[in-house]
Amino acid sequence: MITLLRGFILSIAMLMLSFPASAAEVAKEQIKSLDEQVQEIKAETLSIGAEMRLLEEKLLYPSSTQVAVFVSLDKSATLRLDSIEIRLDGKTAAQHLYTLRELEALKNGGTQRIYTGNIQSGEHSLQVLVTGKALGGPGLSKTERFEFTKDVGPKILEVRLVDSDSHIITFRDW
Repeated sequence: MITLLRGFILSIAMLMLSFPASAAEVAKEQIKSLDEQVQEIKAETLSIGAEMRLLEEKLLYPSSTQVAVFVSLDKSATLRLDSIEIRLDGKTAAQHLYTLRELEALKNGGTQRIYTGNIQSGEHSLQVLVTGKALGGPGLSKTERFEFTKDVGPKILEVRLVDSDSHIITFRDW
């Protein structure tokens, strides 16, 4: 009888020792499953965020009324650009003060989108005010005015800064 009781106790002890191991395995599987679910949710959230940004842009700037203004700097330009102001139909649309890193990016062929907005179809004016300094020369402040026509569909305009005696500010209608 004692042998039978010892065998029974030994069986229960072994059963109890194996239970935590299987519980640990179940817990590991659940944690792994939860981690995978979290990763899936993160991926879906990033995807939804990207879609929302695209929808927001389409709603705020529909292609039929959208206008975008870009700024570029001629690679050979020795002008040190300090600031630029863009006025659209007499109203300030954008202003920007340039850092050394931004100037280097522009000199290396970069283009800056300085303004995106909505305007109606028809005739419009774009006024560009630039302050800076010519290499080895005095400070400069230039203003140029350009006329353009906005049709149905998006409009892209480029303000290009060059070293020229007649025009430092040039305009390109894409």
